[in-house]
Amino acid sequence: MKKKDIKKILLYIIIILFIWFTIHIILITTDGLNDELGVCDAAVVLGNKVELNGKPSKRLQGRLDEAIELYEKNYFEYVIVSGGIGKEGFDEAVVMKEYLVEEGIADNKVIIDSAGYNSYMTAKNTKVIMNDRGFKSIMIITQFYHISRTKLAFEKVGVGNVYSAHASYLDIRDVYSVVREFFAYYKYLLL
Repeated sequence: MKKKDIKKILLYIIIILFIWFTIHIILITTDGLNDELGVCDAAVVLGNKVELNGKPSKRLQGRLDEAIELYEKNYFEYVIVSGGIGKEGFDEAVVMKEYLVEEGIADNKVIIDSAGYNSYMTAKNTKVIMNDRGFKSIMIITQFYHISRTKLAFEKVGVGNVYSAHASYLDIRDVYSVVREFFAYYKYLLL
C-alpha cells in the first residue's frame, strides 16, 4: 500500500471518529436536557464538590435545589443523597443532607449513601436501598451531561424504572465535562 493511500485511510478514520464523537455528544446533551419526570418512590442526587467552608459547591447546590423543587411538587417522597469523602475532607452525602434539611425537607425523608464514590457505586448502593425499602422507581438528579451515563449505570445494576432531571446550573467547565462524558460513557458501557 502506498503512503498516499495510508494517509487517505487515516483521514477517513479521523473523520468517522469525529462524526461519531459529535453525534454522541449531541445525543447525551439532548438526553440530559430533556427531563423524564414521573412520580416515583425516591430521587437520588449524585454528589459533587463541597467547598472548603463545608457548603455545597454551586454545581452541587444546583442538583440539591432541583431535588427540593421536585420534592415540593410531590414527584417523590424520599431523597437519597449519594457521594463520598472528597479531597476537601467532607462527606458529600452528609453535607447534602444538611442542606436539604435546612431547606425544609424532613430529616427522615433524606437517606444517606456515603459510599457513592462514582456513578456506578451510586447505582449499586441505590439498588440496595431500593430493595431494603421496597422502592420500585427512582429519579436521577445530576448535571445534564451526566444523565445518560448514570442511567446506563443504573441499568447495569438492574434498576429499570428510572426517571431523570437535570440541575439548571451551567458553567464553562461543562464544555470539558461533556467531552469527558464521551469517554466515561463507553468505559461504563464496557463494564
